[in-house]
Amino acid sequence: MAKNYKRYLITAALPYANGPVHIGHLAGVYVPADIYVRYLRLKGEDVLFICGSDEHGVPITIKARQEKVSPQDIVNKYHNIIKKSFEDFGISFSIYSRTTSKIHYQTASDFFRTLYDKGEFIEKTTSQYYDEEVGQFLADRYIIGTCPQCGNDSAYGDQCERCGTSLNPTDLINPRSMLSGSKPVMKDTFHWFLPLDKYEKDLRKWILEDHKDWKPNVYGQCKSWLDAGLQPRAVSRDLDWGIPVPVDGAEGKVLYVWFDAPIGYISATRELTEDWEKYWKSDDSRLIHFIGKDNIVFHCIIFPAMLKTHGGYVLPDNVPANEFLNLEGDKISTSRNWAVWLHEYLEEFKDKQDVLRYVLCATMPEARDNDFTWKDFQARNNNELVAILGNFVNRTLVLTQKYFEGRVPEQGSLEEYDRQTLTEIGNLKQVVEENLEQFRFREALKAGMDVARLGNKYLADTEPWKLIKTDAERVKTILHVSLQISANLAIIMEPFLPFTTAKLADYLSIEKLCWEDAGHTNLLKAGDVLKKPGLLFEKIEDEVIEKQLKKLQKIREQKNGKSMPDVKPQKENVSYDNFSTMDIRTATVLEAARVPKTDKLMQLRLNTGIDERTVISGIAEYFKPEDLVGKQVCLLANLEPRMIKGIPSHGMILLAEDADGRLVLVTPENGVANGSEVK
Repeated sequence: MAKNYKRYLITAALPYANGPVHIGHLAGVYVPADIYVRYLRLKGEDVLFICGSDEHGVPITIKARQEKVSPQDIVNKYHNIIKKSFEDFGISFSIYSRTTSKIHYQTASDFFRTLYDKGEFIEKTTSQYYDEEVGQFLADRYIIGTCPQCGNDSAYGDQCERCGTSLNPTDLINPRSMLSGSKPVMKDTFHWFLPLDKYEKDLRKWILEDHKDWKPNVYGQCKSWLDAGLQPRAVSRDLDWGIPVPVDGAEGKVLYVWFDAPIGYISATRELTEDWEKYWKSDDSRLIHFIGKDNIVFHCIIFPAMLKTHGGYVLPDNVPANEFLNLEGDKISTSRNWAVWLHEYLEEFKDKQDVLRYVLCATMPEARDNDFTWKDFQARNNNELVAILGNFVNRTLVLTQKYFEGRVPEQGSLEEYDRQTLTEIGNLKQVVEENLEQFRFREALKAGMDVARLGNKYLADTEPWKLIKTDAERVKTILHVSLQISANLAIIMEPFLPFTTAKLADYLSIEKLCWEDAGHTNLLKAGDVLKKPGLLFEKIEDEVIEKQLKKLQKIREQKNGKSMPDVKPQKENVSYDNFSTMDIRTATVLEAARVPKTDKLMQLRLNTGIDERTVISGIAEYFKPEDLVGKQVCLLANLEPRMIKGIPSHGMILLAEDADGRLVLVTPENGVANGSEVK
């Protein structure tokens, strides 16, 4: 039996304050969270909606170095941009805070100190890269070098962004410091670790047995982590930007951002209300995290372990994480500026917040990655919002103004078709509600729009503009029914289209309604005076869309090399003897499969003409396994074998980067025998 909750605590992932918000963030986290919160508020639930800027971590310091300003300057700049964008877009946070606030420093420090005093941390010394020229330990992203997998000489210490391989700093060939360019040395450093393995049994039961109702992508990723075995994870770092570790002897050490950031939900709630504990520490509170799939492990395993270890806190009841949204068939990329930025959209599409909200909900990547295109944006606006919802409401209100001087007419005698239509409103409201409760926002939106479709069909079937000449009494009933449908739309569509429904409610001269009112057919009374209507939506013309496509095309052209901004200089010359040691052969892919628990690694079985061997390659982001089988590739055959994710990899397939930054196979133009040398 479902538990009855007295209050809801809804959190949305804290965006990094090193850049603006784009449509991928909106579709993945903030639009679904806002829809759900607005629905709960319409139901009269006690709900807090918590978010804020994540202002610590290496990406912040890197951005500061790039712009030659302080980290505080960076977070101040982007916190303000992000906060204003959310406000203008209608994301209805109860509070939007930040992790550089005084109350957050206190909350995070106290949280760490509680675990420290309970003896929950492991204290150990490890070796880490150190820049002797600047006298600083190097975070993973401050170390670059050559990727051992694909040869990219600008790979980071945690990941190669070209091939997608997850790395440790010690995996890099010829590592160098981003701070000075010098070669770092290994130096011992002391840190505190959270022993996740200690909590593995409890987490396994809590997730795999008690929360089988979680979305398959969330449940599956958690199971993969648990099945692989949890390991202790550091909670501190050697940095000068962040919350200082609050114990003696910790000079120069700060809380690791993954430990610090989720505590931001707690500190923001403390900032909002003195009653914060009843939301965080009462069994009748329901905690729900809205996040993207890249944050699943932090919110489903690490943060719950922190909360449980601390004691007294409720654990998340659900974590409805979404997949990723692509743009025009390509992965959204901040570094390549391949994105639709929210603050720019709001400037260029005045008063069209709900159009973007609608499209992002209709294409929401709930179960798999999905794609945003400007043509689809235009089509959904013109063919759905304008032609279905806007058309029905406008016809209803205009006809009421024309025939009955803008007053709600008497209902009159209902025919069977009228009764069926009115009954269907309640049925559709129930479908919307059931889908929202299960975090199926696309289906909920479709059912909400079906109310407008119901209205359009009703008007088309009854044709009051024709009937007015012969049966004005019947037209009164038809428009009365149509106005009741319109009033229901003002409630049912409010979570999805808050700006539009506010306008509609104003046209109908109705006060604030609640979710319980939806499905009722007496929301407007005969004689109620309506206001003169305007258009809820406007058609978007081709030239508006062409402007956006040209903007993206310009970005593609820059990447394509017309100005050659990303072409790296030639490396130093090598002798022919050195080159001749590379044994490059043709090979055919016999089998291909994604490597479990990774997003970007593919396991290939190759026929090299010499033997059959396994190669691990970071190409899963760009190819489907079934599309690779039978393909002929070029293989660096004599690359020293290495273990990747516990799998021996013998060789490296050759890849090139296309104009859009995607990897493509380097293949022989004509089929040649496997094992043929590439010279």
